[in-house]
Amino acid sequence: MQLSKKVALAVTFLAGLCLSGTAMAAEGDAAGELASSSNTLFILLGAVMILAMHGGFAFLEVGSVRRKNQVNALNKIICEWGFSTIVYFLIGYPLARGVSFLVPVEEMAVNHGFEYVKFFLLLGFAACIPAIISGGVAERAKFWTNSVAGGIFVGLVYPLIEGVTWGRFNNGLGGAEGWLASTFGAPFHDFAGSVVVHATGGWLALPAVMLLGARLKRYDSNSIKVSSIPFLALGSWILIVGWFGFNVMSAGELTAVSGLVAMNSLMAMVGGTIAAMAISKNDAGFVHNGALAGLVAVCAGSDLYHPVCAAVVGAFAGGIFVFMFEIETEKWKIDDVLGVWPLHGICGAWGGIAAGIFGQKALGGIGGVSFFSQLIVTALVVVFCVVASTVVYGLLKITVGIRLDHHEELRGSDLTVHMIEANPEEAM
Repeated sequence: MQLSKKVALAVTFLAGLCLSGTAMAAEGDAAGELASSSNTLFILLGAVMILAMHGGFAFLEVGSVRRKNQVNALNKIICEWGFSTIVYFLIGYPLARGVSFLVPVEEMAVNHGFEYVKFFLLLGFAACIPAIISGGVAERAKFWTNSVAGGIFVGLVYPLIEGVTWGRFNNGLGGAEGWLASTFGAPFHDFAGSVVVHATGGWLALPAVMLLGARLKRYDSNSIKVSSIPFLALGSWILIVGWFGFNVMSAGELTAVSGLVAMNSLMAMVGGTIAAMAISKNDAGFVHNGALAGLVAVCAGSDLYHPVCAAVVGAFAGGIFVFMFEIETEKWKIDDVLGVWPLHGICGAWGGIAAGIFGQKALGGIGGVSFFSQLIVTALVVVFCVVASTVVYGLLKITVGIRLDHHEELRGSDLTVHMIEANPEEAM
């Protein structure tokens, strides 16, 4: 009898261990599922915030162009998002990341479809390129020709830059054991795209603006003005809010999220705003773009800076934008309608270089960054973009043309391209 009791107790004990092990395994599986689904949701929220930023690009341009070109500004941004999605899905993303979506869906649907939302997030970065260029070539560029150029940039030019800095080819420039790291002590660092996204867009835009030439009568008089400060300000605010998704969600997963990135983004935005306000004597256009200049510049080192240094980086960017926009458009007569070259091109390059200065431990930063690595890659990106854009827009100009004819430009892109005005009821 006692032997039976002992056997029964032993069986009960072993059964308890089995159940306990099963419960622990179940808890582990549940924790893993929660982590996986949380990462997917985290990246999805960032992707949606970046998608919303393109509404900001649209309204920033709507407020900056004349009323006869407002519909064109709206249509360009949403259509370019559509074109970018198709091209980046089929060509750009596979080139930059080595991942193709032309496989059975169950291969990509694992981990709650994380690969799909990762694409969505990175698409938002890629689609910034034609959106940035759009602001520079506004009011006189042909819709379809410019769309073709944007497709080339999103499908080939940007993915090459993304690939060698963030993606599948980054061993030499962005890898911990690459040439830059072994030569200068640290690889190239661009946390959220000051160089990879913004400088790329801005320097691709510059040759396009120059090859197009100035808008008709732009320098004959001072008659060309922005159409709506409220729309311009609305676009700026949408971009500002979305930027916190742009920067913070660049962490790539929930466990890597950092409040430092959010704080530095805030401080840089404030620094850019105040500097632009002071230098421009409170000009509304400069103030709202100054905030964006600070955010462009902080992207690269937003995970490294002390918040005080982030404000300094942003303030420099705000000042750079005001000075360089005036020099570009008034002294050099380069008709960059929204100032995308100084805003994204120069401030983006400044942000890349600034990460190598203010990210150092000696200035309160986290460290692990090299000034020379930052300078070299930034310069390489600038040169590559200028050459690529000159070739693309140059070939398009001599083959199919890149500018509306005289009559079409005077009439306005809204009626010429879309056959409707921004306020049809008023036109009746």
